Amino acid sequence: MQNSNKKFIIIITILIISNIFFAVMYVSGQVKLRKVEQTVANQQINAKVLEFSQLFFDKVLRGTKEVSFDDRLKLENSIRALNDKAIFDAWTKFTKAKDQAEVQQDFYGLFKLLLGKLGN
Repeated sequence: MQNSNKKFIIIITILIISNIFFAVMYVSGQVKLRKVEQTVANQQINAKVLEFSQLFFDKVLRGTKEVSFDDRLKLENSIRALNDKAIFDAWTKFTKAKDQAEVQQDFYGLFKLLLGKLGN
């Protein structure tokens, strides 16, 4: 009977230790998963910011003629895809600028926000 109790206690101890080990591994895996998900989200935001920036430079800054309706729509959709109210507000302010000085000031404000969004 004594031998049977020792075996039972050893088995229970091994099961408890293995459960603790697997619980620690699970929590560690969840933490790593959250870090990876955050990294992926940041990379997606960076890609969207760069996509908008490239489109803006190609269609607005390098453009030799007035920006077409389709290009304005692409720019608008690209800025909305960032899902950032401050950037969208800066974009709206930029598009409603009245004179060249205001356009330039709003442009700098918009791109400062966009650059701040990169790498976060």
